[in-house]
Amino acid sequence: MAKHVEYENVSSDYLEHRQLRRGAAGWVLLAGLGVSYVISGDFAGWNFGLAQGGWGGLLVATVLMATMYTCMVFGLAELASALPVAGAGYGFARRALGPLGGYATGIAILIEYAIAPAAISVFIGDYVKALGLLDATWPVYLACYVIFVGIHLYGVGEALRVMFVITGVAVVALVTFVAGMIPKFDASKLFDIGDGSFLPMGVTGAWGAIVFAIWFFLAVEGVPLAAEEARDPKRDMPRGIIGAMVVLLVFAAAILLVAPGGAGAKALEASGNPLPEAVRAAYGGDNFLAQLVNYVGLAGLVASFFSIIYAYSRQLFALSRAGYLPRWLSKTGKRKTPYLALIVPGTVGFVLATIMKTADPVTGGARLINIAVFGAALSYVLMMVSHIVLRKTAPDLPRPYRTPGGVVTTGVALVLAVAAVIATFLVDEVAAAVTAGIVVIAVAYYWFYSRHHLVANAPEEEFAAIARAEAELD
Repeated sequence: MAKHVEYENVSSDYLEHRQLRRGAAGWVLLAGLGVSYVISGDFAGWNFGLAQGGWGGLLVATVLMATMYTCMVFGLAELASALPVAGAGYGFARRALGPLGGYATGIAILIEYAIAPAAISVFIGDYVKALGLLDATWPVYLACYVIFVGIHLYGVGEALRVMFVITGVAVVALVTFVAGMIPKFDASKLFDIGDGSFLPMGVTGAWGAIVFAIWFFLAVEGVPLAAEEARDPKRDMPRGIIGAMVVLLVFAAAILLVAPGGAGAKALEASGNPLPEAVRAAYGGDNFLAQLVNYVGLAGLVASFFSIIYAYSRQLFALSRAGYLPRWLSKTGKRKTPYLALIVPGTVGFVLATIMKTADPVTGGARLINIAVFGAALSYVLMMVSHIVLRKTAPDLPRPYRTPGGVVTTGVALVLAVAAVIATFLVDEVAAAVTAGIVVIAVAYYWFYSRHHLVANAPEEEFAAIARAEAELD
């Protein structure tokens, strides 16, 4: 057994009440899930990077983050095919870095996935308000959580199919937006912030813009969380996550070019609904395209909101099932959905969105982004370290898919992930401090309680136990 850790063997009844529905998703649904996680980042959030670094700074930041995510996705594709468990990043780090390393990774991921829907609900409220449908925002947040958590409670297969349809509608909206903005493109509009130079805020501004460039790709790494519900995870996981990444790269390039290039970067730097505002700025007022993008754009925000709910519930489910967090959070109902892992973070997210938007109507959503990004970047560092460590310590681990370039590829992702962590401090020290504080409290809970009550039968712990037994035999 791992040093300083105590395990309990639970009855078969314990795991019977903590089972997910197997075989619910093939690789196409998994790719759709990956796009769905992220697609809201094309509709809102990325544009705050224009204020941070100008268009050139945001471009540099986006290229760096596109490189990081591409390299990371190749590494995660290998890890997901080798260790297909619902814990995903936590499970990978648990095998490579031990219980504390795995738990810390899981907590960082959970922060990302619990906070991101709160930020997205703020943007949904901004889009609804822009349409004149409802001026009050908190009822919109409440409706989002009640409706979409409810669909997830009904069943994972149904939820993934609804998500796939919503994502398809959002993709149509993005394609329509890009096509409509191309005729209005003017390269000079990209540089109307500051002194008009490529890097008006210098290198520091470009570095700070990393926090917002991440929004083009944030949460695609959550695809492996569906491993225990996939039809053939060893084959489907790599195809699903890589396919999703290809789509996201295309959209990031298109949106970053035509939105500020058609409307002007200055017009979008502080917008809560940048795509409709881009159309209005480019065409000199409201029109059918602006209304279409505004209405259908809600589908993009809803798609990510809806799918990240799935992600946070599976991460919390895995940590709870293994005993790292209170075990009652991992119970599943008759439809094999972890109902408490869906409801509890949803309640927290609704409260956070309401408080942050009330406290700061302009930048409340941006601060939530920063907290989510800090948790994400920290988890990326730990997951890439895990890939490198497992290549060294477990060379014979069956790997149905192998990362092109091996540890060099994940090493590049690791360096850029460290840069992203530092960027969060540069942009928002308060958000970084809040996230760090949550991690410290969570680690204290582990140290004083949960490490003495881990569940030996949990899949992630069984993987580690098998590895230890093989090492002892060798």
